[in-house]
Formats: sequence, structure tokens, C-alpha cells
Amino acid sequence: MATVVPVVVLLVELVVLLALVGLLLYALGVWSTRPAVPPAAGRRQLTGPQARLADAVARARWAPAHDEVDGRTRVLLRRSYAGPDGLPVVLEDRVYTAFPSDDPAWEARFTEAMAGARFRCSYLNAEDSAS
Repeated sequence: MATVVPVVVLLVELVVLLALVGLLLYALGVWSTRPAVPPAAGRRQLTGPQARLADAVARARWAPAHDEVDGRTRVLLRRSYAGPDGLPVVLEDRVYTAFPSDDPAWEARFTEAMAGARFRCSYLNAEDSAS
């Protein structure tokens, strides 16, 4: 009888442990399949021009660009979309790097900066499409 009690206690502990693990796995499975926000929760459906604009903004892409401001060449990361007239509409500009426009090594610096900006834009576009 003395050896039966520890075995019964071990079996009860094992059943409780398996039940807790099962509940944990069930909870993780249920929560991972549930969308974070219900599709139409608190949002109204857009129609007409608003829907087309929202769709265009959602498809905005990052692209490298450059300009010159106060004697400095700026290499930019630009997020834009095609507007209703077909021209780009800029949503955001981020300065990737800047250097003097009269720098003797301007072409080398510009080429390297644009290559880096292209790489960064491809990363940002991949990140946007994943979310």
C-alpha cells in the first residue's frame, strides 16, 4: 500500500500537467487564428473617389530620390503613389544622407549613396508588403 500512494499522486500530477499544457496549446491556437481587428469593426466602407484614393495610398512604394538644398546634395527615401493625374504624390521624404554639392568626390559619394538608398527602399517595400 505504501508504494501505491506515490504512484497515484504521480499519475494525478501527470494528468494535471497534461491538462494545463493542453489548455495552453488550445489558447495559443485560438488566439493565433483570430484576427487582431475584425474586418469592419468601427469602420465605415469607403466608396467612389475615397476608396480609389485609399487604395492608391495603400499601394504607395518607397523609391530613392535626390535634391540639392543650400549647397548640399541630399539623397532621399521617398514614399509616393500615382495621383489621379498620373503624377507622383509624395507622402513622405526621409533624408538618407547629405554631402556638399561641391565635394571633389561628389560622383563617387552620390553613386554609393544612391545604391544604399535603393537597397534601403527595397527593404522598406518588402517590410510594407509583409504587414
